[in-house]
Amino acid sequence: MNEKPDIRHLNFDQLQNWVLENQLPKFRAQQIYDWLWLKNVASFDAMTNLPKTLRQQLAEHFEIKKIQTQIIQISKDKTIKCAMKLFDNNVVESVLIPTQTRATACVSSQVGCSLDCKFCATAQLERKRNLDYQEIYQQVYFIKELAKEKYHLNLTNIVYMGMGEPLLNYNNVMKSIEMITSSDGLGMSPQRITVSTSGIAKMIVKMADEQVKFNLALSLHSAIEEKRQQIMSISKSNTLDMLSNALNYFYEKTGIRPTLEYIMLYEFNDSIKDAEALVQFCKKVKSKVNLIEYNPIDHSPFQRTTKERLQNFTDYLQKKNIIVTVRRSRGQDIDAACGQLVNKNLLFAN
Repeated sequence: MNEKPDIRHLNFDQLQNWVLENQLPKFRAQQIYDWLWLKNVASFDAMTNLPKTLRQQLAEHFEIKKIQTQIIQISKDKTIKCAMKLFDNNVVESVLIPTQTRATACVSSQVGCSLDCKFCATAQLERKRNLDYQEIYQQVYFIKELAKEKYHLNLTNIVYMGMGEPLLNYNNVMKSIEMITSSDGLGMSPQRITVSTSGIAKMIVKMADEQVKFNLALSLHSAIEEKRQQIMSISKSNTLDMLSNALNYFYEKTGIRPTLEYIMLYEFNDSIKDAEALVQFCKKVKSKVNLIEYNPIDHSPFQRTTKERLQNFTDYLQKKNIIVTVRRSRGQDIDAACGQLVNKNLLFAN
């Protein structure tokens, strides 16, 4: 038995062609499209303004591959972490990070990850597959609804910082952003979206050439080549020089200043010597720095830095006129680190 195509894989023109080929009124295409993207329905029966015969016809020809929540954890600080079950029983993580006035969705782009960053829980999981663009979109939609339901907040920001390396799933990530920013989708500004990468120089250049409008964050974590290679093997083929050139090219082409993400690991990359190396890297790259408190994970040698070392590091950067913010740890009382919830509960499909 042949698998039915996912109807969300049809763009609007293709959907309209199907409607016309089946001798249906042209306006039905827009109705169906709105149900799929604006309302994110999980079944054809939910398309209540369509005739029952059309709903049955759609169900005969297509399917809607939906995602469902499997586990939800709510932190004391109101962060909500969700394990999202995909149509094939694989699971990814999506997170709602609220403040009093903002709600950020952190979404995954792959099931597992092929990179082996030593501080990351997702790296302990085998990469199963890339997420389809509609699966990424559905995560965002779910978090949007969750923010409204739990905290009466509108979704204000989206970060591609969940499981997986977004630039190794380039086409689906770009298509998901296209739909999220489209008036046919969520209509969000691309300036509210950040894509975080471990550092694939040629793909950063590709984004620059395409003159993307969203924000870019690089997971740097050390500006000393040997140290970065110890914790991120991808840096062996994407050196700091390659990355600085790619980031500068990105800034020249887009006018968007990239963010350098830097997880503070106790007595590994949190000394003043490390801060000085970061300052030197920042002199080469028009950028801003985001220092991140580490969420420790099982089977990792790393621990969170102390408040004193974090403050000293921050002060040093500021004295050198580096634009720096500190991202405080959220969800410490739940499985806060990326990939931790899936990893602990062994939620992957066999």
